[in-house]
Amino acid sequence: MLEFRDIDISDKEWINSILKKSDFRGCEYSFANNMAWKRLSNSKICRFKDFYICRSDNGGEGYSFTFPAGDGDFKEVLTEMKKYSENSGHTLELWNVSPEKAAFIENELGFKIRTFITEDSYDYVYLTDELINLKGRKFHQKRNHLKKTDEYNWQYMAVTEKDFDECIIFCTKNYNSKQNSNNYSSVAEQYALDTYFRYFNELGLCGGMIKSDGRIIALSIGEKLNSDTFCTHIEKADTSYPGIYPLINNRFTAASAADFRYINREEDMGIEGLRKAKRSYNPVFMIEKNTVEFI
Repeated sequence: MLEFRDIDISDKEWINSILKKSDFRGCEYSFANNMAWKRLSNSKICRFKDFYICRSDNGGEGYSFTFPAGDGDFKEVLTEMKKYSENSGHTLELWNVSPEKAAFIENELGFKIRTFITEDSYDYVYLTDELINLKGRKFHQKRNHLKKTDEYNWQYMAVTEKDFDECIIFCTKNYNSKQNSNNYSSVAEQYALDTYFRYFNELGLCGGMIKSDGRIIALSIGEKLNSDTFCTHIEKADTSYPGIYPLINNRFTAASAADFRYINREEDMGIEGLRKAKRSYNPVFMIEKNTVEFI
């Protein structure tokens, strides 16, 4: 029987050991993300044998689950998840499922499913070398943006524990400046930021910031996601400084992720401005993540 509960920092060791086995590249397979964003959809976790499962509320219509990470009998664990959902009065729904995983569920495990395309959830993945060096015509505009930062004095620094309070104040000001700062997802983001800084070292996070005249004007936080991919979780900047977003992206990637082949900069959530910005960096591929409903 599956038993779901709140995630806690004490779960890090066993969850990360399972995630390491699966080596998934999607941002939902990050312990830090699962813990930080648990308020957004009231997510809960479960260990079933050597599998890790994350459950989220589905807008009052049952639950959505991650495809289980781990080793063992996938048919058994998915059957248990199907029973759990049906006992709750709903069909089993998995979110963020790649086409390869969907084919595996249907063709190898024998389950009947329907797939719903959810492009807003697709992760943007980039070549680290390209984000650092910005070579070629396709990055001409980004290089021009970086030149604009010559208009003001700036300094890049790694985030350390002594900087946490200042980082939190900067993020709070950024949050308060938004027109939609009272919507639930923005409130959940504030909780996520608080969690990142509260457990920064325990979560294995790294951060970078840009300062000008002694104050923070940009901030980024990320971590190792799998064997070849670094994931950037948070990127905030004061847009009154020209070229500041390209600058923090470039400097943080060079300082924190140079040893990784890929950078996962997560999804655009269907936000048009965010989608345009992420596409402008020329992703090498997208991680397709759709919703699968068991029939």
